[in-house]
Amino acid sequence: MSSQEMTLVQIYRRALRLLAPEKVLAIALASAGVIIAAIQLAEPILFGKVVDALSKGEGAFPIIGLWAALGLFGILANVTVAIYADRLAHRRRLAVMADVFERAMTLPQAYHAARGSGTVIRTIVSGCSSLFWLWLGAMREQLTAFFGIVLLVPTALSMDYRMAGILAGTAVAYTLMNVFVMRRTSAGQSAADRYDYAISGRIGDVIGNVSVVQSYARVGAEAEDLRGMIKDLMNAQFPVLTWWGILSVLQRAAATLTMVAVFAIGAILASRGELTVGEIVAFVSFAGLLIGKLDQLSAFVVRVHQQGPALRMLFNMLDESAAVVESPDAKPLENVAGDVRFEDVSFRYGEGPQGVSDLAFHARAGQTLALVGPTGSGKSTSIALLQRFRSPDCGRIIIDGQDIAHVTLASLRTSIAVVFQDAGLFNRTIGDNIRIGKPDASEAEVKRAAQLAEAHEFIMAKPQGYDFMIGERGASLSGGERQRIAIARAILKDAPILILDEATSALDAETEAKIKRALDTLRKGRTTFIIAHRLSTVADADEIIVLDHGRIVERGRFTELAEGDGLFARLVAEGGFTVPKTTGDLEAPAEVLAAGGSTRPADIYPSGIHDDLFGSS
Repeated sequence: MSSQEMTLVQIYRRALRLLAPEKVLAIALASAGVIIAAIQLAEPILFGKVVDALSKGEGAFPIIGLWAALGLFGILANVTVAIYADRLAHRRRLAVMADVFERAMTLPQAYHAARGSGTVIRTIVSGCSSLFWLWLGAMREQLTAFFGIVLLVPTALSMDYRMAGILAGTAVAYTLMNVFVMRRTSAGQSAADRYDYAISGRIGDVIGNVSVVQSYARVGAEAEDLRGMIKDLMNAQFPVLTWWGILSVLQRAAATLTMVAVFAIGAILASRGELTVGEIVAFVSFAGLLIGKLDQLSAFVVRVHQQGPALRMLFNMLDESAAVVESPDAKPLENVAGDVRFEDVSFRYGEGPQGVSDLAFHARAGQTLALVGPTGSGKSTSIALLQRFRSPDCGRIIIDGQDIAHVTLASLRTSIAVVFQDAGLFNRTIGDNIRIGKPDASEAEVKRAAQLAEAHEFIMAKPQGYDFMIGERGASLSGGERQRIAIARAILKDAPILILDEATSALDAETEAKIKRALDTLRKGRTTFIIAHRLSTVADADEIIVLDHGRIVERGRFTELAEGDGLFARLVAEGGFTVPKTTGDLEAPAEVLAAGGSTRPADIYPSGIHDDLFGSS
């Protein structure tokens, strides 16, 4: 059964199973709850005996002393349970949060893209918070309440079955009312929760693009859209709240009727001599105790019902399948020189046409291989397969004689460094971002990597230098600065295989020149795969693979492909050979010079080979 189909009882059971790592303490707290329930039940009985003893003129001090001792013990037991239950719930909440966070990081990018970062964050935070309150309520109150009711039934029956019947009727009434209201509000609560998550997703989406919102004067429009979503949430939530309000009124009415009935029936039975005054007092206390326990359980059921959607979302994330599952007998990738071979690799996204078919190529250690082609041609899919973000439907990918399907994901990805079009920086210091490539790197190693990436100079110009906080996604840096930090990160990682995924896209020529020099430094001695729009980054590749509709349609070096009559030549011709006026110190590719071509940058490097030409997929 999927988590979306779980009933509240199943959700509750699964939540409790998450306490398994500390089951000894959890069982001890549950046992303490039984003891506390027994003490709470003993107090009304002792109260009644004190009343009878006083009415008969008998000594009541021994009973009072026992009552006081049990009360004091109960207070101490309650405090102990509260403290340890609180600590246990906090520990497990944080442990589960760490597990879910780790799980979320393993899920395919399509999962995150479909839901949005706001919804994913909300699922983790809200779901773990719901678990905390469920555990805390269960261990501090609900187990005691449940066992209290269980123990009360035989105790009341042993004293008087007629008075016990009144209490039983109250319990049945509470149960039926809760079941009725839950059924009436189930759909509404689910709808309200969907709106709530949609609001979280919208807020995360807008805040993440606040510069666009401000630039396009969308502040008022986005705020109005959110108010509309809030209105939908209230329309779904208010009927649910109304029903729970009605339930509260009905429960208060049932409680009042119970107390009246206990006194009335008790008075009749006492007048017949069938019940003592002390026993009436005990049943009045029983009724108060029962109503209090039923209120606790009812409130708990309401909370579980209201938090059910959040817990379902959390469990759904935990149950989500990772895009790639590591083989149980996987071994580390060893002696990596960077020899990469695709052997008839095919992959399809679901039943659709998107994917790659029969990819076969060989990049020897230290070579540079460029992947080009229109949007949707399969470039990014090929690179994703190399990193095992996806697994081929058929065929193999071999690195230095080892099938990557049988190696550990950690060892594979440790052997690959990636520089993305979007640098992928964290809201941390510059030094911390560079150390992503090697967490235990010394300051000297970080500085050397930055120097090789031509980043050291601008880093030292920042306040606090390498300790400068760069803001979310590197917002405090320019595009070129972000890219050079990403390159420094890859240099520091020192992996034998390098992937350059649009690493110089959308940069001015002068900045591109600096980035290109840094990338040339990075590429030395590494097997490099390039996805690029700009001709300057693919012109000196050892081999260019031209993809179209997921298949290799051409392959070769730049000159032979550009002078041919295939797709690559058409793309180059359509793109033109122009660059921004500020050309910096770009140099002509060796192939162009060898062919007797122009040495003027404006005649060499096309700036027009953009997304409509060499797409990003």
